[in-house]
Amino acid sequence: MKKIVLVAAMLLAFVGAKAQTNIQEMYDFNRGHLTTTLEMFKGDDWGSTFFFVDIYHTQNIAPTDFYTEISRSLNFWHGTPLDALSLHVEWNGGCGIYDLGLPGWGGYPVNNAWLYGVEYFIANSDFNQRLTLQVMYKDIRGTKAGFEKTSNVPLQLTAVWGLDNLFGVPGLTFSGFADFWWENNLWADGTKTTTTFLTEPQLWYKVGRHFKCENLNVGGEIEISHNFSGAQQGWSVRPCLGIKWGF
Repeated sequence: MKKIVLVAAMLLAFVGAKAQTNIQEMYDFNRGHLTTTLEMFKGDDWGSTFFFVDIYHTQNIAPTDFYTEISRSLNFWHGTPLDALSLHVEWNGGCGIYDLGLPGWGGYPVNNAWLYGVEYFIANSDFNQRLTLQVMYKDIRGTKAGFEKTSNVPLQLTAVWGLDNLFGVPGLTFSGFADFWWENNLWADGTKTTTTFLTEPQLWYKVGRHFKCENLNVGGEIEISHNFSGAQQGWSVRPCLGIKWGF
């Protein structure tokens, strides 16, 4: 669910459109719980601002996990040969709780991460095919058990894409992101890993267009990861279905 609105953010930063906000409700079939995602972006004369908040409902009594990313793209040179290149700064972080059984609960942090870098935007003439490439220095704060540092190489590579009217079908959009970064993780069996990959391709159909409600979308995503501490060691594939409402 994360980052996919960045495609729109880059596009609208170039064409000067207004803020875009949406809320998504996804059911994760592997984890067996709902996730609520709130996304917002706004383009302006100096670039664009984007954030999302994920809220995980792993227990029946209350939300249990929270994760947030907020980023700012800076571009003061629109109309020049470097128009497609922007500076990028970003913060990621969160926390969660889990049920230990009686007598209580436990918790964990998602370490603060600061990212600084550049991004490059590519699109066709009518902007219905878009690609954003990012190269960022990533500073994950703190240490990891069994490691001296949280990462050996402080770097993240990201691609974000969007295809509107897929296969010529009005209202059908294929979007997503792929992240590759260096992060030290120690797993329950004692295995250590130092790199992580995460991608979340999404497919949405604007079903509301058939009954004068352009805000309503139905669709889903597949989370594909490798050594992602939020999932499992090795490869993991987690399908989700949901709805999205645009404001």
